[in-house]
Amino acid sequence: MRAGYGGTRYWVHIDYPYPAEAAVYLLDCDTGIDDAVALLYLLADPAIDLAAITVTFGNVTASQAADNTLRLLHRVGRSDIPVAVGSELSMSGGTLVDRGQGRIHGTNGIGDVQLPPSPVTPVAELAPQLIVRLARENPGELHIIATGVCTNLADALELDPELPKLVASVTMMGGAALVPGNATAAAEANIIHDPVAAARVLRANWPVTLVPLDVTMLDVVEEADWRQLREATGTVGELAAQMMDVYMDFYVGVFGRRAAACHDVLAAAIAVGDIQATLAPVVDVVIDTTEGPGMGQTICDLRGRFRGFQPEREGGTRVVLETDERVVPRLIERLTSY
Repeated sequence: MRAGYGGTRYWVHIDYPYPAEAAVYLLDCDTGIDDAVALLYLLADPAIDLAAITVTFGNVTASQAADNTLRLLHRVGRSDIPVAVGSELSMSGGTLVDRGQGRIHGTNGIGDVQLPPSPVTPVAELAPQLIVRLARENPGELHIIATGVCTNLADALELDPELPKLVASVTMMGGAALVPGNATAAAEANIIHDPVAAARVLRANWPVTLVPLDVTMLDVVEEADWRQLREATGTVGELAAQMMDVYMDFYVGVFGRRAAACHDVLAAAIAVGDIQATLAPVVDVVIDTTEGPGMGQTICDLRGRFRGFQPEREGGTRVVLETDERVVPRLIERLTSY
């Protein structure tokens, strides 16, 4: 890790172990529109070994997320990838599904796009069991990309306390370090759906990279980008644009124009090394698990910013605050050629 100052702007670069060629990936998601586009982004790179997908509640119910995932895989000819279903409830016993009441992701979670049903059903294994099994079969090689609620990962940790020693890395889309939340003033949606699970995942002794709203809200598909995807007839770019139509409309209320933040795509791109984090301090992160107005807040200890952060840091969570490039151009290039 190197730390320093450039004028009044602080920066930190961390020599983080990006996945090796033998890397095996598992996507843990709650397949709404942004998860679906992230999945297509991963599938469009033949070099990425996506071994399995586990689904949870969040944007939609876990069962709906499984159906969406299986339909997408069938649509692009990848029904060989196993899909496992997790719990429909948070660790505290509740569930918060689609606070936007269908406005954000559509009534089916993928922008009301109707895809043919898959002939394949979810595997018999529950999501936490599949995570543990893959980690044991691929010790030191499994990289988990988590773009949904943390319940499956927390349940897997409970199932096998040795899991952190087996997993190479966890990249989570979630939280808000220096910016407002999107589910509440304090909390980001993936975290607030199960704050207890998020707290357990961040406390575990494994390398976690948190990709928060601080960067995902700045990496935006604009109207011109969306048209480029839509006009790529016969590619998954066209499919992505169809799903994103509802999403773009929702974000008018956020950005004041038709656009869409690339939350999950950016997290996936960072996880596989396509996008580099140029400002990513390793700090303590605490989740507010109370039931007050701060519920679900990610409290990142960024007090070290005024001294350029510490050059060395044991433990903690790698929090991405800046990246070297936008993911949108990569997304367009990849999906319009697949």
